[in-house]
Amino acid sequence: MIYLYLSLFLIAVIIAMSAPIAIALGIVFSLLIKPGKNFITRRVSTIPLQIGVVILGLTIGMQSVLDVGNNYFGWITLFVFLSFFGGLVISSILNLDKKISILISSGAAICGGTAIAAIAPIIKAKPSDLILALTIIFIFNLVALIFFPFIGSFLSMDSIEFGSFVALAVHDTSSVIGTALEYSTESVEVAATLKVARTLWLIPLIILLNYFYKEDNVKSKYPIFIFFFILAVLINTTGIIDYSTELTLRILSKSILMIGLFCIGTQTTLIDFKSLNLKPFALGLTLWLIAIPSAYYIVVIA
Repeated sequence: MIYLYLSLFLIAVIIAMSAPIAIALGIVFSLLIKPGKNFITRRVSTIPLQIGVVILGLTIGMQSVLDVGNNYFGWITLFVFLSFFGGLVISSILNLDKKISILISSGAAICGGTAIAAIAPIIKAKPSDLILALTIIFIFNLVALIFFPFIGSFLSMDSIEFGSFVALAVHDTSSVIGTALEYSTESVEVAATLKVARTLWLIPLIILLNYFYKEDNVKSKYPIFIFFFILAVLINTTGIIDYSTELTLRILSKSILMIGLFCIGTQTTLIDFKSLNLKPFALGLTLWLIAIPSAYYIVVIA
């Protein structure tokens, strides 16, 4: 019976085609059905999101990627460095534990929960630190999904500006895509491209942390899906995908992304909001409040 309920909710999500509704339905499902802890794990929920992003890559040509990358790659690099090392500086002022500081700073600088989950075993972070960092990032992602499309409309951002803005100002890839989906198809394409460029910085961060926290038994997880995204873009560039197929792929991508966001919503009851305490939350909030106007300056004013 529980699988019937899940199927009905997934169908509703696909029909709704709205990121906030997808997450809201996931939360309602989790509260009403109360599935087991391992029913939809974080690892499982990221799979449809990654598949959706890769399929989206099949609709984006390399020239579009190069045009966007040329305009913003330098800014992305500066943004990542200042966010990460700025977070470490702020955490030292707040006298925060070094490991929780690295987790939150990495999530804010690069790709939210993906970065946090990837580096936690490298720095030997405690489970409580991992949960705390993920909870803080989850709260900011939820706020962005709900309010950023309204902010973009209020500030009269065009689709390219808004896609670039959320790629910098929002942490998780899923939330970046979900927020951009509420604006326009073009916003999603720009946001996905820039977010992949931002996520690439996870690789040198993992290498760096592996050097300082070397442990033979720890295996690092690299974001493999971004390489499949690049491959998908290259396939599109060959011209073998015609216009009608591209439209179908856009719909398929959006549907799969909605399913992934629904799965993210089902994990709400697994987030330990009681674990929050002031200093780590202050670090995450400070970095985000700096990132939002900085992202707006980069994409609209600079």
